Formats: sequence, C-alpha cells, structure tokens
Amino acid sequence: MPENSTEVTAAGIARLAGVGRAAVSNWRRRHADFPKPVGGTETSPSFALPEVEQWLRDQGKLAEVPLRERVWQQLAGHPAGAVPALVHTGCALLLLRNSPTAWQEITPVSDEAMAGVLSLVLNDVLTVRFGPAVEAGRAVRTPSRAELLPSIPLLRGAAELAAGAGVRQTFEFLLGRQLDANPRQYTLTPPGLAELMAALVETGKRPARTVLDPAAGTGALLSAVGRPAALYAQEADPDLAALTALRLALHTGTDNSCALAVRTGDTLRADAFPQLAVDAVLCHPPFNERNWGHDELAYDPRWEYGFPARTESELAWVQHALAHLREGGTAVLLMPPAAASRRSGRRIRADLLRRGALRAVIALPAGAAPPYGIPLHLWVLRGPGSGLHPSPELLLVDTAEPSESPSAGPAATVPSGGRDRLDWQAVRSAVLGAWQSFQGEGEGEHGGAGESGGEDAGRSARPGVSRAVPVIELLDDDVDLAPARHLPPPAAGGGPAELVRVRERLTETLGLTGTLTPPAVTLSDPAHWPLTTVGELARAGALQLRTGGSGTGTGSVPAQAPVPVLTEHDVLGSTAPSGSLPVDGPPEEPVLVETGDVVVPVLGGGSVARVIDEATAGAALGRNLQLLRPDPAALDPWFLAGFLRGTANNRQASSYASTATRLDARRLQLPRLPLAEQQRYGERFRSLAEFEDALRLAGRLGGQLVQGMYDGLTDGTVTPG
Repeated sequence: MPENSTEVTAAGIARLAGVGRAAVSNWRRRHADFPKPVGGTETSPSFALPEVEQWLRDQGKLAEVPLRERVWQQLAGHPAGAVPALVHTGCALLLLRNSPTAWQEITPVSDEAMAGVLSLVLNDVLTVRFGPAVEAGRAVRTPSRAELLPSIPLLRGAAELAAGAGVRQTFEFLLGRQLDANPRQYTLTPPGLAELMAALVETGKRPARTVLDPAAGTGALLSAVGRPAALYAQEADPDLAALTALRLALHTGTDNSCALAVRTGDTLRADAFPQLAVDAVLCHPPFNERNWGHDELAYDPRWEYGFPARTESELAWVQHALAHLREGGTAVLLMPPAAASRRSGRRIRADLLRRGALRAVIALPAGAAPPYGIPLHLWVLRGPGSGLHPSPELLLVDTAEPSESPSAGPAATVPSGGRDRLDWQAVRSAVLGAWQSFQGEGEGEHGGAGESGGEDAGRSARPGVSRAVPVIELLDDDVDLAPARHLPPPAAGGGPAELVRVRERLTETLGLTGTLTPPAVTLSDPAHWPLTTVGELARAGALQLRTGGSGTGTGSVPAQAPVPVLTEHDVLGSTAPSGSLPVDGPPEEPVLVETGDVVVPVLGGGSVARVIDEATAGAALGRNLQLLRPDPAALDPWFLAGFLRGTANNRQASSYASTATRLDARRLQLPRLPLAEQQRYGERFRSLAEFEDALRLAGRLGGQLVQGMYDGLTDGTVTPG
C-alpha cells in the first residue's frame, strides 16, 4: 500500500458500492480476501481505499468508482485531515477557474514537481484575490510544497470532477459532504434561512451593495447575497475562515468586481474592520456565550445602547452590527427567543426601540436552524442617523405556529413544521410580505408612521401572523418583544364567520355518519374457508409486492415535476401525501403508487391498510411501507385490504424486535373466494372505510368547534345568547 494512502471506513465502502453498511459487514465475515484494516479502531476500522476499490472490482461489485465518490473519499481520508485537504482543493479550484491555462501547464509533471510549482502559482492567485500574505488576519494562507504533496492526487481528481460539474459546484459538493459528516462540529445556517435573511436586507430602503458578516461561519449568509459590490467577513475559527474565503471567492465572478475581505479573529475583542460602514450586516452569532469579553470591553464605544450583561452576548452582537451600519442601512441577525424577553436585556431593548434602531422581530418555526427544537427569532435593525426620524412602530411577525384551514382537510398546514420539512416558501412569503408592507406604510420619507390615523396595522397586519405595534405599548417594565405575546393567535375556528361554517360542516358530517353506520349485524358461526397467504399469491402472480424507500426521482420520474411522498404518518392518519423526495441520495427510482394499490405499514403492529384512490395515485411510496398491487382479474383491492386489517391476521403475521413490532406482509392470510364473492365483501369493507373517515373528520371538526367556542366566548366575539 502506498505511504499516506487514503483510508475509508465501512460507511464509505457502503457508499462506494451503493449498499448498506450491513452488506459490508457480511463481506468482511464471508470473504477471507477482504482487505484488512489499516487504521481506525476495533469498532470503527478503516481500510486502504485502493485495496477496497480493487477488491470490489474483482468481486464484480463495482465496475468503476464514481468520480465524485473517489474524490470525496480521498478528501475524507487525507493524512492531514479533511479540512486542510478541502482548503487545498478550494485553492486549486480557484486557480483552475481564474487561470485554466496555468493549471493545464503544471499538471503533466510528476506529483513532486507539481507540488512545488503549484505552491508558487497559488501564492499569486491568492494574493490577487485576498491581498498580500503579510496582511494581518488574511484568512487563506498559501500552502507550502510539503503540505501540497499529499493532496496532489485529490487535486487532480477534483479538477476532473470540476470539468463536468463546474468549479463552484464541485467545491459546494465537497464542503456540503464535510458539513454533513460532522454536524456537531459546525453551527450551520440552512440555505432557506440564509436566502430569507439576505432578501430582508435586499428589500430595504437602501440597496445592499456592501455587506458584512462578523460571525461568518461557513459563509452561507454572504453566499446568499445577490450581486454585491463588496463582501466583508470575520470568523474566529481559522479553518472556517479559510473555507468561507474560498467559498465566497468561487461564488463571486472571475473579474473580481466584488471586493472580498475575509479576516480571522475574535470579532468582539479584535474587530478586523473597526472603521468600516456598510449597507447591510447579516449575522448568525454564537448563542449564550458567557466568555464574550464582558470584563475587558466595559468601555467599548460600540455599546451606544447600553453595556450588555454577561448573559446577553447576543445584544453585544446587535450593537456591533449597528456600529458598522451606514445611516439607513439594514442589519438582520438570527437570535435566540430569550433575547427578546430576558429581564437583563430590557434596558438595551428599550433604547433600541426609542431610537428606532430595532425595526422588526420575526419568530421563525421550530426547525429553522440549530438548535432545531427552538423557534428562533430574526431581528431587523436600521442604522439610525441625523436625517432619519425614529418610527413609532415595531413590526412583529409570528410564523412559529402553523395556521390551519378548517375547510381544507387535516393535511392543510402552512407551513409544515419540523426539521428538514419546513415550508420555506410559505415562511418567506409571510415574512417578506409583512416586511415590505410595513416599510411602505410605517417608514415614510422621514421615517414616520404616516398619517393614516387608526390604520396602524395596514396591509402588514394579519391576525395571529403580523402586526405593527406602537412602540409606546412595548415600553413597560419588561420590554418583552416576543411576537407571540403581542400577536394572540386567531380563534381555533378561524373567527366567528368560520366558526359558523365549521358548525354547519360538522352537522353535515354527523348526518353522513348516520347514513354510513353499518346495518344490523348478522351473526353466524366462524367460517372455515380455505386460506392462502400474500406470499403465495405473489408467487402465483395474483399480486405484486413492493417496498417503499427514498429514491431520488431518477429514471422515469420527470426532474421538473416534484413528486410527493406517501409517508407512514399519512397512511396511519388517512391524510394526503406530505413527504418529498430527497434532492441528493443513491440513484434509486421511487416506487409510485397506482389506483387500487393496497399500502400497509411495516412497523407498529397496527391493523391499517389503505387503498390508493385517484387523488393519491402517482405519489412515491415512503419508508416503512409495503405496497400490494393486486391483479384486478384475480383479487378485489377492497377485499384484500379488509382481510389484511383483521386483528388475528395481523397478530400471526407480526414479529417482535427489542423496540418495535414488524409486520411480515407475506404471512398475511386471505380466504380463497371467487371474484364475485370478493367484490361482495369488498363493498362492505369500502363502506366501513367511508364510515371510519367520516368519524375521523367529525372528531376533528368537533374539537375545532369546541375550542373555537371557548375562544369566542372568552374574547367576546361569541355571546352566550
């Protein structure tokens, strides 16, 4: 094995071969010639990548390692570590983009010769983009020949990958893989949130041509800014600062029309841009930091609105952002919700309001950014100045609670909350709509609230979602700016008029349940039918069995048509498909459901079977679901679904693991009956399903009506009479 050869873990081998990790474990046990570990630990060994590739080819399990996987494995197993390897890759990609001729001239030589020449060439490229190497705090240091030598095979592979995928896309792919592989090491700003924050500053009164991020992290916020003239960033972690600088350099054009300055250092203690004034500041600061410099920064001139307490590090970042704003500039900071209500920060919050610096507080849904279980806030600030008058209003927006439409069915929730399932389009529409309306109404030419008299809410007011609140109402003993405190949600029934419609619909549904109630039960002795199993029917061709997964939509699924995913939750709750296909993953074609298919959950041990109707047909089958597709000439789908729901049938077909019950659909039993008799049973099973759906809807509407009545009686919109 070559010295400093790239190593790969079992998970990496599984990714290379397109199999699960269990398959790799089986290969190690069953094949004596499987490569021996060369590193790692006993529980997580690592293997030499060239040996693994050769073994996979010899076994016919891999015709050729995909290029992107080869490059990633070389980066992940780099002897110096993944982050230095990624920095070297970013430098090489920057050279490849800015001077492809120079790259072509130095690549034909040996690795040793290429490392020496590349170090010299990279120094020129980095100096042009980031300034002289002697400049204090320059984020990207020129790697030496010795540092580059182990990276040369990786850089050759990355250049080959960039020839097809693009330079910026290649770096984003490798950076994304590194972030995904180490989720606890980095505090990430999701793309949807970054785009929303950038849109808030770009829709301000002053175009955001110069933008600063004083806690740049991985550079996600500045990457979301469209067509800036200058980008400034500072990051305390040297590795992150280097990655951010390269990411922004590859994101901006080759003409260097966008000035770029990325510095390394502690922003609050050692500001790298002390005299800088910009059009906009974007910031995702670290939360709940006690060691932010409270003792040594007591007399810092940035604390124009008050000296932050030791527990209020976020308010120090707020004032740092304001100190770098030009008059009328906009800053958007991601903040923990406690910063809006902690008593230790009330005096600073009050002064921010009195002087018109704080313009909006926006509550986001839980899952918007780490920590994912907390509904974080966005603070929108404006740089005050002598030519601007403080606005007497603060915009409060609350997208943290989903809004439901009682007439749209149980799946109509906007936005759908939760990590990885957040409806960013709905959040963006609600936030930007309220912000743009507020600017048009609340911030006139002189920054006043306008002369609209009682129309202080205007278009920016939506019950329970947004409202322009007079500052005087907020300047009490607590100065609590949490939107939920000042935007009480609308009544559960959607207001008095909607409450009437809910009651009418409940009455109609209750009447329907009366007509659907099963007729009098006719008793008889237990039947002794000849039985068959689903497995036997599948072998005979009477039905097909398919298992749900997480395909990426390759193959017959058009790329431009987003495919909804029928999830396990949707089957259990009898709701519309609510999932979505992943944008990245193994090239697996999803299983699309058709009308007449029967879908059963694999886990949980419950007796549930759903017959697919025309409205659900075309959705992809999600994880932990199994599809039974009957031949209509041999099996009636409702007959099949009905007998699958029998309690005794499910009990005998279930197996038990340590924490869950698993259903083996092949062991489910059906009676052997003629098709006409199946259809007779099928009609009864169909009517039972309709009755069940009506009961479920009546229960939901009844709960909505009851809560709506409580809310209406307590807020005065409904009278006892």
